[in-house]
Amino acid sequence: MTNIKRFITVMSAIGIMTSASIPAVAADELKIEHLGVNNTFVRVTGDNKYLMLPVQESNDDAKINVIVDGKIAETIYVRLAKSKTDYMVPFDLSPYKGKNVILDVVTPQGRSSVREAKEDACWKGMALVDPFEIPDTETKYRPLFHHTPLYGWMNDPNGMFYKDGVWNLYYQYNPYGSKWQNMTWAHSTSKDLVNWQHEPIAIRPDGLGSIFSGSSVIDHNNTAGFGDDAIVSLYTSAGTNQMQSLAYSRDNGKTFTTYPGNPILTLESEARDPNMFWNEDTKEWNLVLAHALDHEMLFFTSPDLKTWTLQSEFGKGIGAQGGVWECPDLFQLPVDGTNEKKWVLICNINPGGPFGGSAVQYFVGDWDGKTFKADTDANGKIPTKWLDHGKDNYALVSWSDAPDGRRTAIGWMSNWQYAADVPTTQFRSANTLPREIGLFKGDDGQIYASGVPSPELLAMRDKLVVNKSGVKLSGKPSIFALPAVNDGICEILLDLEAKENEKVSMTLSNKAGDKVDMTYSVKDHTLSFDRTKSGIVDFSENFPAVTVAPTFEQNGKVSLRIFIDRSSIELFGNDGKFSMTNLVFPNEPYSTLSVSSNGGKARITTLKIYSLKN
Repeated sequence: MTNIKRFITVMSAIGIMTSASIPAVAADELKIEHLGVNNTFVRVTGDNKYLMLPVQESNDDAKINVIVDGKIAETIYVRLAKSKTDYMVPFDLSPYKGKNVILDVVTPQGRSSVREAKEDACWKGMALVDPFEIPDTETKYRPLFHHTPLYGWMNDPNGMFYKDGVWNLYYQYNPYGSKWQNMTWAHSTSKDLVNWQHEPIAIRPDGLGSIFSGSSVIDHNNTAGFGDDAIVSLYTSAGTNQMQSLAYSRDNGKTFTTYPGNPILTLESEARDPNMFWNEDTKEWNLVLAHALDHEMLFFTSPDLKTWTLQSEFGKGIGAQGGVWECPDLFQLPVDGTNEKKWVLICNINPGGPFGGSAVQYFVGDWDGKTFKADTDANGKIPTKWLDHGKDNYALVSWSDAPDGRRTAIGWMSNWQYAADVPTTQFRSANTLPREIGLFKGDDGQIYASGVPSPELLAMRDKLVVNKSGVKLSGKPSIFALPAVNDGICEILLDLEAKENEKVSMTLSNKAGDKVDMTYSVKDHTLSFDRTKSGIVDFSENFPAVTVAPTFEQNGKVSLRIFIDRSSIELFGNDGKFSMTNLVFPNEPYSTLSVSSNGGKARITTLKIYSLKN
């Protein structure tokens, strides 16, 4: 798991530190030359692997051109410290070993004189170092069993594929700070979807721009000419405009070579986040591309992953239209309990979600290799459907080549309304739990998507600390203690039965007075989640919220599976027919679960609480 011990161990190999641990630097190895009030040269010599850069979160970005042997090798943006250092980030010098390196720094802060500019904290805090260790300064909210970056900013999952027993996860990443910038593809791998190994950065910005979201496939038949079973990735190059580029890997996704013919796909308007797959029926590659500002998806075909032909569009005037359409996915699944198969089109949207900000919208329909046709409801309209009814599941996409025909997906566990303001600094954001997507038919005849936690997550269970059945509920709460170990991190299985017009209240709370209220309404067939008093909520006016999900039941019975981590709660109901993903930042860990009913006829048929392994 991404726990603290692993974090410290891996960090020692990657390099990040506090200002207190900075070693002395020889004057001839790091020379700072102030050329004006906003321009400074930092000359680097020696064989150290990293140059540590001091960051102050409240500052604007400084633009840094990295000049190697007189030529610009790359450009990065860093919120260099002015009055204080919040944390340090490493700049990797190893690609430029033995060469003359100058960082041409242009700071945005106004200065009255060079003398004043020299006083900026960043110049005194820079340091040349080799690998070292650092304490994790944010254990309070760093998840135990969710994937997180070691440090810096993370958003959309990208380019995921499964090969030779390894789940490969790439993601949008800023190596130089905990806010969005410098988008690269970072890389993590796992053999069990629980324990993640952080790998070197896979794809870095180049002359075409930053590296935005995309997808990866295994080219089993060498259609692109890069070799049998080469990993081929498409991503958005985001420069002055957005265009689609290709990179390929011959070492199972560890390193990539950018295609010299990039960009391979350009349009006259903004489009991004290419998602591709092999269509066995038509024997060609299919591609879905988000026509973001036009609120639609574009569909292309290709014989070789390099030359793409536009076939159709879908989306204008359909579904939720309150924000840009992004991060698409398209796949076929069987409908549970039938002989029918349907296609699912994922259209992540921001803003415009049902509870504000980001959300995962989807459509169910048919796909013939060129055109997507969405199913309609009884009124002949295409309904808007949501894959998660919380506020913090976005950019959800699935792994290609998942084993046993599985459709395993993962999302970014945050919301663009407040992602840059959450109360962490050393890192920002985590991924949701991986989940298996399925299809089921509702009582209204519509086909809906379900999501259940991936089976690998069962291995996280440690001890069964609560095991109750047949508990009658009343207005007086029945109280159960959460595990005392690992900050109350746990998995809860809760089966309820209630009568008409009853409401069952479930409250997670702690001694600090923080609480999360969940309410099951039999009459409304809904479950609500109230985090307005969940702990720290004042960092954004959009964070305090009540989210509501349909329970897809008609019999007063609901079955819940709830995962509590240090800064998140994920709830799956009725075999995944509904789910909620919500961040929480309690002042101290939740310690009790209280359950009560306003009707006096409800009961807990089963309650199991498992502690989770460290």
